[in-house]
Amino acid sequence: MSNASNWFTVENIDNATFAISEYGHWTQVHSYLFIGQERAALIDTGLGIANIKEVVQRLTQLPVLVITTHVHADHIGGHALFTEIAVHENDRNWLENGIPIPIEQCRKYITKEPFTKKPPESFRIESYNVFTGSPSQILKDSETIDLGNRTLDVLHTPGHSPGHICIFERYTGYLVTGDLLYEGTLYAFFSSTDPQLFAKSIYRLNALSHISKLLPGHNRLGISVNLLSEAKTAFDEISVQNKLKQGTGLHEFEHLSIQL
Repeated sequence: MSNASNWFTVENIDNATFAISEYGHWTQVHSYLFIGQERAALIDTGLGIANIKEVVQRLTQLPVLVITTHVHADHIGGHALFTEIAVHENDRNWLENGIPIPIEQCRKYITKEPFTKKPPESFRIESYNVFTGSPSQILKDSETIDLGNRTLDVLHTPGHSPGHICIFERYTGYLVTGDLLYEGTLYAFFSSTDPQLFAKSIYRLNALSHISKLLPGHNRLGISVNLLSEAKTAFDEISVQNKLKQGTGLHEFEHLSIQL
Protein backbone atom coordinates (compact mmCIF):
# COMPACT_ATOMS: atom_id res chain seq x y z
CA MET A 1 0.00 0.00 0.00
CA SER A 2 1.13 3.55 -0.68
CA ASN A 3 1.41 6.22 1.98
CA ALA A 4 -1.80 7.76 0.62
CA SER A 5 -3.60 4.43 1.02
CA ASN A 6 -2.54 4.25 4.65
CA TRP A 7 -3.56 7.81 5.44
CA PHE A 8 -6.95 8.02 3.70
CA THR A 9 -10.04 5.93 4.38
CA VAL A 10 -12.31 5.39 1.38
CA GLU A 11 -15.97 4.59 2.05
CA ASN A 12 -18.63 3.87 -0.56
CA ILE A 13 -21.71 6.07 -0.52
CA ASP A 14 -22.78 4.14 -3.62
CA ASN A 15 -20.87 2.57 -6.52
CA ALA A 16 -20.13 5.97 -8.09
CA THR A 17 -19.85 8.15 -4.96
CA PHE A 18 -17.10 7.94 -2.36
CA ALA A 19 -16.08 9.62 0.89
CA ILE A 20 -12.31 10.07 1.19
CA SER A 21 -11.60 10.70 4.86
CA GLU A 22 -8.62 11.67 7.01
CA TYR A 23 -9.45 10.04 10.33
CA GLY A 24 -5.83 10.21 11.49
CA HIS A 25 -6.16 13.97 11.99
CA TRP A 26 -8.15 15.57 14.80
CA THR A 27 -10.39 17.41 12.30
CA GLN A 28 -11.52 14.13 10.68
CA VAL A 29 -12.08 15.96 7.42
CA HIS A 30 -13.95 14.43 4.47
CA SER A 31 -13.64 14.94 0.72
CA TYR A 32 -16.17 13.44 -1.70
CA LEU A 33 -15.78 11.97 -5.16
CA PHE A 34 -18.81 12.00 -7.49
CA ILE A 35 -18.22 10.03 -10.69
CA GLY A 36 -20.30 10.76 -13.78
CA GLN A 37 -20.09 9.28 -17.26
CA GLU A 38 -17.85 12.00 -18.71
CA ARG A 39 -15.96 13.38 -15.73
CA ALA A 40 -15.76 13.28 -11.96
CA ALA A 41 -16.07 15.94 -9.27
CA LEU A 42 -13.84 15.89 -6.21
CA ILE A 43 -15.49 18.06 -3.59
CA ASP A 44 -12.63 19.47 -1.49
CA THR A 45 -9.13 18.01 -1.31
CA GLY A 46 -8.51 17.72 2.42
CA LEU A 47 -5.52 18.71 4.51
CA GLY A 48 -2.67 18.16 2.10
CA ILE A 49 -0.89 15.76 4.45
CA ALA A 50 -0.95 12.93 1.88
CA ASN A 51 -1.54 12.74 -1.87
CA ILE A 52 -5.29 12.54 -2.41
CA LYS A 53 -4.83 12.36 -6.18
CA GLU A 54 -3.37 8.86 -5.82
CA VAL A 55 -6.60 7.74 -4.17
CA VAL A 56 -8.79 9.45 -6.76
CA GLN A 57 -6.90 7.86 -9.65
CA ARG A 58 -7.53 4.40 -8.22
CA LEU A 59 -11.26 5.13 -8.20
CA THR A 60 -11.61 6.77 -11.63
CA GLN A 61 -9.59 7.55 -14.75
CA LEU A 62 -12.01 10.29 -15.83
CA PRO A 63 -11.02 13.97 -15.85
CA VAL A 64 -11.51 15.48 -12.40
CA LEU A 65 -12.99 18.85 -11.49
CA VAL A 66 -12.19 19.98 -7.95
CA ILE A 67 -15.14 21.78 -6.38
CA THR A 68 -14.20 23.90 -3.37
CA THR A 69 -16.83 24.16 -0.64
CA HIS A 70 -14.79 26.98 0.91
CA VAL A 71 -11.23 28.25 1.02
CA HIS A 72 -9.92 27.07 4.39
CA ALA A 73 -6.64 25.20 4.76
CA ASP A 74 -8.18 21.87 5.71
CA HIS A 75 -10.31 21.75 2.55
CA ILE A 76 -7.83 22.88 -0.12
CA GLY A 77 -4.72 20.97 0.94
CA GLY A 78 -4.56 18.87 -2.23
CA HIS A 79 -5.65 21.51 -4.73
CA ALA A 80 -2.15 21.84 -6.18
CA LEU A 81 -2.38 18.28 -7.48
CA PHE A 82 -5.21 19.18 -9.89
CA THR A 83 -5.57 21.58 -12.81
CA GLU A 84 -9.36 22.07 -12.90
CA ILE A 85 -10.50 23.92 -9.78
CA ALA A 86 -13.84 25.61 -9.16
CA VAL A 87 -14.62 28.04 -6.35
CA HIS A 88 -17.43 30.45 -5.53
CA GLU A 89 -16.77 34.02 -6.58
CA ASN A 90 -16.83 35.27 -2.97
CA ASP A 91 -13.92 33.01 -1.94
CA ARG A 92 -11.92 33.56 -5.12
CA ASN A 93 -9.66 36.21 -3.60
CA TRP A 94 -8.55 33.89 -0.80
CA LEU A 95 -7.79 31.10 -3.26
CA GLU A 96 -5.71 33.37 -5.47
CA ASN A 97 -4.01 35.50 -2.84
CA GLY A 98 -4.07 33.36 0.30
CA ILE A 99 -6.27 33.08 3.36
CA PRO A 100 -5.74 35.93 5.87
CA ILE A 101 -4.03 33.71 8.44
CA PRO A 102 -0.25 33.56 9.03
CA ILE A 103 1.35 30.30 7.90
CA GLU A 104 2.71 29.70 11.42
CA GLN A 105 -0.85 29.69 12.73
CA CYS A 106 -1.95 27.27 10.01
CA ARG A 107 0.89 24.91 10.90
CA LYS A 108 -0.10 25.03 14.58
CA TYR A 109 -3.66 24.20 13.53
CA ILE A 110 -2.47 21.15 11.60
CA THR A 111 -0.45 19.85 14.58
CA LYS A 112 -2.83 21.00 17.33
CA GLU A 113 -3.34 17.39 18.44
CA PRO A 114 -1.22 14.28 17.78
CA PHE A 115 -2.00 12.28 14.64
CA THR A 116 -3.73 8.98 15.35
CA LYS A 117 -2.52 7.50 12.05
CA LYS A 118 1.01 7.75 10.76
CA PRO A 119 1.32 10.38 8.04
CA PRO A 120 3.51 9.80 4.98
CA GLU A 121 7.25 9.92 5.67
CA SER A 122 7.49 12.78 3.17
CA PHE A 123 5.24 15.02 5.29
CA ARG A 124 7.10 17.82 7.08
CA ILE A 125 5.13 20.42 8.99
CA GLU A 126 7.94 22.98 8.64
CA SER A 127 7.45 22.94 4.84
CA TYR A 128 3.65 22.82 4.95
CA ASN A 129 2.03 25.66 3.00
CA VAL A 130 -1.54 26.59 2.15
CA PHE A 131 -2.44 26.41 -1.54
CA THR A 132 -2.83 29.54 -3.61
CA GLY A 133 -3.66 29.58 -7.29
CA SER A 134 -6.06 30.72 -9.94
CA PRO A 135 -9.30 28.74 -10.32
CA SER A 136 -10.35 27.46 -13.73
CA GLN A 137 -14.03 28.04 -12.98
CA ILE A 138 -15.90 30.63 -10.90
CA LEU A 139 -19.13 29.33 -9.39
CA LYS A 140 -22.34 31.24 -8.84
CA ASP A 141 -25.40 30.39 -6.81
CA SER A 142 -27.91 27.97 -8.35
CA GLU A 143 -25.75 26.97 -11.31
CA THR A 144 -25.42 23.31 -12.24
CA ILE A 145 -22.37 21.18 -12.95
CA ASP A 146 -22.85 18.39 -15.49
CA LEU A 147 -20.66 15.33 -15.02
CA GLY A 148 -22.34 13.33 -17.78
CA ASN A 149 -25.67 11.78 -16.79
CA ARG A 150 -25.11 13.27 -13.34
CA THR A 151 -25.87 16.85 -12.33
CA LEU A 152 -24.80 18.75 -9.22
CA ASP A 153 -26.47 21.94 -8.00
CA VAL A 154 -24.34 24.73 -6.48
CA LEU A 155 -25.94 26.39 -3.43
CA HIS A 156 -24.27 29.52 -2.09
CA THR A 157 -24.46 29.10 1.70
CA PRO A 158 -22.35 31.83 3.30
CA GLY A 159 -21.76 32.18 7.01
CA HIS A 160 -18.76 29.96 7.69
CA SER A 161 -16.97 31.77 4.87
CA PRO A 162 -18.20 34.41 2.41
CA GLY A 163 -18.11 32.01 -0.52
CA HIS A 164 -19.07 28.78 1.21
CA ILE A 165 -21.15 26.48 -0.97
CA CYS A 166 -23.07 23.26 -0.49
CA ILE A 167 -23.55 20.76 -3.31
CA PHE A 168 -26.91 19.08 -3.85
CA GLU A 169 -27.56 16.19 -6.20
CA ARG A 170 -31.31 16.21 -6.61
CA TYR A 171 -31.57 12.79 -8.24
CA THR A 172 -29.93 10.92 -5.35
CA GLY A 173 -30.81 13.45 -2.65
CA TYR A 174 -27.17 13.71 -1.55
CA LEU A 175 -26.32 17.02 0.14
CA VAL A 176 -22.65 17.88 0.71
CA THR A 177 -22.70 20.37 3.57
CA GLY A 178 -19.04 21.36 3.91
CA ASP A 179 -18.49 23.22 7.18
CA LEU A 180 -22.03 24.53 7.37
CA LEU A 181 -23.29 21.38 9.08
CA TYR A 182 -21.79 18.34 10.80
CA GLU A 183 -21.97 16.71 14.22
CA GLY A 184 -19.78 18.66 16.62
CA THR A 185 -19.06 22.37 16.98
CA LEU A 186 -20.00 24.72 14.13
CA TYR A 187 -17.82 27.83 13.98
CA ALA A 188 -19.14 31.33 13.34
CA PHE A 189 -16.93 33.43 15.61
CA PHE A 190 -14.04 34.19 13.25
CA SER A 191 -13.83 37.67 11.74
CA SER A 192 -14.59 36.18 8.32
CA THR A 193 -17.72 34.37 9.54
CA ASP A 194 -21.23 35.79 9.87
CA PRO A 195 -23.78 34.26 12.30
CA GLN A 196 -26.76 35.90 10.58
CA LEU A 197 -25.78 34.55 7.17
CA PHE A 198 -24.95 31.18 8.75
CA ALA A 199 -28.51 30.94 10.08
CA LYS A 200 -30.02 31.98 6.73
CA SER A 201 -27.99 29.29 4.99
CA ILE A 202 -29.21 26.64 7.43
CA TYR A 203 -32.78 27.81 6.81
CA ARG A 204 -32.20 27.55 3.05
CA LEU A 205 -31.04 23.96 3.31
CA ASN A 206 -34.08 23.12 5.40
CA ALA A 207 -36.27 24.27 2.52
CA LEU A 208 -34.79 21.65 0.17
CA SER A 209 -36.93 18.61 -0.56
CA HIS A 210 -35.99 14.95 -0.94
CA ILE A 211 -32.68 15.04 0.95
CA SER A 212 -31.64 11.41 1.43
CA LYS A 213 -28.13 11.82 2.87
CA LEU A 214 -26.08 14.53 4.52
CA LEU A 215 -22.42 14.35 3.57
CA PRO A 216 -20.62 16.52 6.15
CA GLY A 217 -17.21 18.13 6.01
CA HIS A 218 -16.02 16.72 9.33
CA ASN A 219 -16.46 14.08 12.00
CA ARG A 220 -18.91 11.20 11.77
CA LEU A 221 -20.35 10.01 8.48
CA GLY A 222 -23.82 8.49 8.40
CA ILE A 223 -25.41 11.35 10.31
CA SER A 224 -29.18 11.69 10.34
CA VAL A 225 -30.90 14.05 7.94
CA ASN A 226 -32.70 15.27 11.07
CA LEU A 227 -29.51 17.11 12.06
CA LEU A 228 -30.55 19.78 9.58
CA SER A 229 -33.80 20.51 11.40
CA GLU A 230 -31.96 20.36 14.73
CA ALA A 231 -29.58 23.05 13.46
CA LYS A 232 -32.53 25.21 12.39
CA THR A 233 -34.14 24.86 15.81
CA ALA A 234 -30.81 25.73 17.44
CA PHE A 235 -30.43 28.93 15.43
CA ASP A 236 -34.07 29.79 16.13
CA GLU A 237 -33.48 29.46 19.89
CA ILE A 238 -30.30 31.53 19.79
CA SER A 239 -32.04 34.21 17.75
CA VAL A 240 -35.00 34.43 20.14
CA GLN A 241 -32.53 34.97 22.97
CA ASN A 242 -30.97 37.83 20.96
CA LYS A 243 -27.64 35.99 20.99
CA LEU A 244 -27.19 35.40 17.26
CA LYS A 245 -24.03 37.48 17.22
CA GLN A 246 -20.35 36.98 17.79
CA GLY A 247 -19.14 37.01 21.36
CA THR A 248 -22.09 35.15 22.88
CA GLY A 249 -20.03 32.00 23.36
CA LEU A 250 -20.73 28.30 22.93
CA HIS A 251 -24.35 27.23 22.50
CA GLU A 252 -24.78 23.49 23.06
CA PHE A 253 -27.50 21.23 21.72
CA GLU A 254 -27.99 17.47 21.45
CA HIS A 255 -25.86 16.62 18.41
CA LEU A 256 -24.15 19.92 17.67
CA SER A 257 -22.86 23.10 19.24
CA ILE A 258 -22.54 26.58 17.75
CA GLN A 259 -19.57 28.78 18.67
CA LEU A 260 -20.41 32.48 18.29
